Amino acid sequence: MPKPLEGIRVLDLTNVLAGPFCCHHLAHLGAEVIKVEAAGRGDLARNLGADPELNRKGMGVSFLAQNAGKKSVTVNLKHPDGKALFLKLIKTADVLVENFRPGVMDRLGVGYETLKKERPPLIYCAISGFGQEGPWVHRPAYDQIIQGASGVMSITGDSESAPLRVGYPVADTVGGITAAFAISAALNASPRGSFIDVSMLESVLATMGWVVSNYLNAGVEPAANGNENVTSAPSGAFEAGSGLLNIAANKDEQWVLLTEHLGLSELRDRPEYATREDRKRNRLALKADLETVLKTRPARDWAKELNRIGVPSGAVLTVPEVLQMPQIADRGFLHSYENVPGVGRDVAVTTTGIKLDGQAPHVDAPPPLLGEHNAKIWSELGVSDDELTALQEDGAL
Repeated sequence: MPKPLEGIRVLDLTNVLAGPFCCHHLAHLGAEVIKVEAAGRGDLARNLGADPELNRKGMGVSFLAQNAGKKSVTVNLKHPDGKALFLKLIKTADVLVENFRPGVMDRLGVGYETLKKERPPLIYCAISGFGQEGPWVHRPAYDQIIQGASGVMSITGDSESAPLRVGYPVADTVGGITAAFAISAALNASPRGSFIDVSMLESVLATMGWVVSNYLNAGVEPAANGNENVTSAPSGAFEAGSGLLNIAANKDEQWVLLTEHLGLSELRDRPEYATREDRKRNRLALKADLETVLKTRPARDWAKELNRIGVPSGAVLTVPEVLQMPQIADRGFLHSYENVPGVGRDVAVTTTGIKLDGQAPHVDAPPPLLGEHNAKIWSELGVSDDELTALQEDGAL
């Protein structure tokens, strides 16, 4: 079966994470993604990551994470010949994605109003920190800036540690996946052709619906509650014999099952635990009572038993631990490439978390070298080998 976006050409003019993560999803769903990189330097992520040697080679692990399956060409949009060549390429594209600061593409002479004249059906997606308008439009936006501005940091951690940064670039990835969703929807429109304005700040706030609704509609100011789920009790992370155990006994019947299994049925007779609201008000005391038994055995043992009887539970795992679990390792979520050019060894990357007709979509090609597909892509537009050499020597590519 063909993938859903097969036959769609996407020009990826993005850097680092939000934009590349958007195009990572589009590539895995079948789109041909051409990464249009700045001549001479490419995506900044090529020089980012925990392996200095790969950073030096321009194949940093941050770049490897979300650029598999893409083709790479280089172009200098400040050079008239480079810009002219890019305008030829745009005539072949269905989608363009960029995450420059608002106004940069216009100053380069390749903004939406210019490009839609060249390609009226073009879907142009601009990802930025704060959107294309408003008093913060020209502020620089990095993931942690958005985490702080959105309120995410204010509700992460507990009363002693908050405000606290989420442990991965949540704003960049949420912004990227929001853009991929919007682009996929726009591709279904008839006729095609639209400008998509994705604000990372608004994308993150959109995922905070429960928190925002509590404030807007119940007057409850969001707070940092650590590992406690304030909507119910007992619901949160509990100390077990080795490590933490998450328990979500959100229903009354689960509360009964939990206390029975732990041999603590007498807790149900206490007035301070009689109802859900009572348990919420006295959640810390309840947590301590449950932990007197939970601490006697390992978290993973409790998780198996409690899940078996209908009490949602799970041990708190590290990243290496979960990657080794059959639930991840055996479902095709990770994909490996052998002896990747520019890296010199095998590379494993995550895919999308999606299965289509029982199969996890993946891309066949590893992350590309900078400009790896210059000859192929530009020759398709009629550029001869001699012209390609001249353009490179002149700084246009």
